[in-house]
Amino acid sequence: MKTIRIGSGAGYSGDRIEPAVELAEKGDIDYLVFECLAERTIAIAQRAKLNDPEKGYDPLLSERMQAVLPACRKNGVKIVTNMGAANPLSAAKKTSEIAAQLGLGDLKIAAVSGDDVFEILKSSDVKITETGEPASSMSNTIVSANAYVGAEPIVKALAGGADVVITGRVADPSMFLAPQIVEFGWALDDWDKLGKGTAVGHLLECAGQITGGYYAEPGKKDVEGLGRLGFPIAEVSENGEAVITKIAEAGGSVTVDTCKEQILYEVHDPAHYLTPDVTADFSNITFEQIGKDRVKVSNVTGRERPATLKASVGYVDGYIGEGEMSYAGPGCVARGKLALEIVKERLQIAKVETSELRFDLIGINAIHGDVLAPQPDPTEVRIRVAGRCETMKEAVKIGNEVETLYTNGPASGGGASKSAKQVVAMLSALLPRDFVAPAIQFIED
Repeated sequence: MKTIRIGSGAGYSGDRIEPAVELAEKGDIDYLVFECLAERTIAIAQRAKLNDPEKGYDPLLSERMQAVLPACRKNGVKIVTNMGAANPLSAAKKTSEIAAQLGLGDLKIAAVSGDDVFEILKSSDVKITETGEPASSMSNTIVSANAYVGAEPIVKALAGGADVVITGRVADPSMFLAPQIVEFGWALDDWDKLGKGTAVGHLLECAGQITGGYYAEPGKKDVEGLGRLGFPIAEVSENGEAVITKIAEAGGSVTVDTCKEQILYEVHDPAHYLTPDVTADFSNITFEQIGKDRVKVSNVTGRERPATLKASVGYVDGYIGEGEMSYAGPGCVARGKLALEIVKERLQIAKVETSELRFDLIGINAIHGDVLAPQPDPTEVRIRVAGRCETMKEAVKIGNEVETLYTNGPASGGGASKSAKQVVAMLSALLPRDFVAPAIQFIED
């Protein structure tokens, strides 16, 4: 039975690069997939593209490609990635330039676009899922809208001979599913096979999470070698069964428990995991430890894909101003509390307009609030004041008031920091599939 090996090169935009190089050089893999696009990431990339039409792709694309292209070319490894973000074509051109600089100019590079539905959505009657209001009612605040495209255009690009496929907004598991469809000749309506392939994608998409990175907890779930954590590999058979593993000498571990935690990550209903390609059913999935760092994955099925495509909608949701300062030594908590009271009064005196405002003692109540029993006083504490405002001008005032505690607040404050930034928040919408027309462009075209 034919088997392929797929490596996960990244789980988010700023992920480590060395584990991907290790996979390309030593992993004996056929495909290396970089999943680098979070929901807000693409909205931020769209803003970057507005400022410079040649930008809008992942900021680490060049560094990653320079690091992995030589080994991938030498070992016959194909690359699939969504590092194209808001500008897959420019990302493909940049990759082509890097390949030429490295003496690899014969690489065939494909850009997959068509996920940008901004112009269509902002004037449509499609309802925003979270509010029920038509998208057109937010046309003045929407800054991006990108549909989650499925595996099909990647399949076509790979079948067309692409060595590197760079996409925009594609569903995370779809990037891992596409190589399986190509290599095994699965039909695009073989729902059980697509469900199995989607499970493989979901297990790999967060990279080091499944090899113990997000799993580790000292004294409870100990994981060795986190400083040089290895990223995962899936050995996939044409019947859809898979084994999750890693390079032996790499840090981390692959166990039934790390796989169980990852399969539940960001899954609302394991029996109905909706993707553009299939409705996958993980509810009967089984994991079996068949060797050190080798876990067999079985019993996944699938049903017909959803009739609509999900779109991530980025919109401007005001501005956040923030300020922090530290206090240490005896009485630091009391001084921190006094500092917060001073800033609270100052914001009222200055009539700073906020829609949300919070005052935290980091390490004491910044996450759980005051619901936990009081703990013994620590030897240091850091205050944080943050507020949401309608304008940048108002947001800046919050950090400024915290900074004035240097000379106008309790004793021995230090390490002040402040910031003010625009908030790009995310909503979602379900689009008719005919709103989205994926396109493939080979860079030599």
